[in-house]
Amino acid sequence: MSATSHDLQRRILLQTAAGIAVSQLAANEAAATESKKTMNKKLHNGKPGEFDFLSGSWKISHRRLKNRVTKEWDVFEGEATCWSILGGVVSVEELRIPARNFNGMGLRMLDVENKQWSDFWVNGRAGVLTPPGVIGGFENGVGVFESDEEEDGKSIKVRGIWDNISATTCRWQQAASRDGGKTWENNWIMDWVRVS
Repeated sequence: MSATSHDLQRRILLQTAAGIAVSQLAANEAAATESKKTMNKKLHNGKPGEFDFLSGSWKISHRRLKNRVTKEWDVFEGEATCWSILGGVVSVEELRIPARNFNGMGLRMLDVENKQWSDFWVNGRAGVLTPPGVIGGFENGVGVFESDEEEDGKSIKVRGIWDNISATTCRWQQAASRDGGKTWENNWIMDWVRVS
């Protein structure tokens, strides 16, 4: 693919993300408001630009829990390119995992009025925008994002944490709790290293 075609593809991706951001903010307001009621109030302090640390290109080392019983992990490499748009109110992530023939788009949007971030996901295979899975914010340089979900017909809590944030590194880790938040089990860890 030529550099010009690649640039055009990126511009289209960003324009699409911006359009989705505007329409989804309105469409999901009621559902997000209900979810926010269950969140810890200390996470309602979001500001534009808090995801600016992700802007740029990254190499990512993934560790994904393959089997909860045997504690077997799947280890693989990936990459991402991220942009901050709309004055830092939206962060767009294009995730690529060539080893798994997989790609997707993360879309993080700040509800400016309620000062809270929502995290959406688009699987490249399905092309469908998910409802905001996790909602939260940053405190003391650590982002904590939580949601209530179902697994095998049972309620679980899911938490994503952004930490180890520096100019050249960051980490995202996802964990699940099956006992109402008393204990957490990590099931995906992504160590990011900046390329540019």
